[in-house]
Amino acid sequence: MDIWDKKKRSSVMAKIKGRDTKPEWIVRRYLYSRGYRYRKNVKGLPGTPDIVLRKYGIVIFIHGCFWHGHILDGHIPQSNTDFWRKKIEKNQLRDGQNKKKLLAMGWAVITIWECQLKPTVRKQTLSELEYYIHKHYLDRHGLRQSYYLGDKEEDRFVAEEQEEYKKRPNKINPSDEHNENKP
Repeated sequence: MDIWDKKKRSSVMAKIKGRDTKPEWIVRRYLYSRGYRYRKNVKGLPGTPDIVLRKYGIVIFIHGCFWHGHILDGHIPQSNTDFWRKKIEKNQLRDGQNKKKLLAMGWAVITIWECQLKPTVRKQTLSELEYYIHKHYLDRHGLRQSYYLGDKEEDRFVAEEQEEYKKRPNKINPSDEHNENKP
């Protein structure tokens, strides 16, 4: 049973935003602070992704757990249950179709769930997002090579081969040089 009448419920539901939500702001602020530049809500792409990193070939969707059916256990409203179940299933179907279209176009698709941006796990989620962006960019441009760093300290060279350095001859102290010239 709903705690509000139909008119009040309709008013409340109408105020729920589809863009510029708090989870979107969290991700966008993080990306911008880390130097990433992006476009938001690009209408020309399937599903109108929340964030598009064109340089990296990545689109990011930030989904609300309820609206996109991330966790359905006991979260379907008790009134008008069939409507909500169908609506969420339709959203999930549309999300899957949009993801397939984007993948076919050559985009990498990342979905971040609202629950992954809660304060307790936010730092980990954003770090993993940044890791994936870097990894995808390097893989996409063929810049990633795997280097094996050996078990021994002397085998761990990344930039150059090991060189043998020779000792320089002792320089003469300028004050000593001045003293040697005296008779």
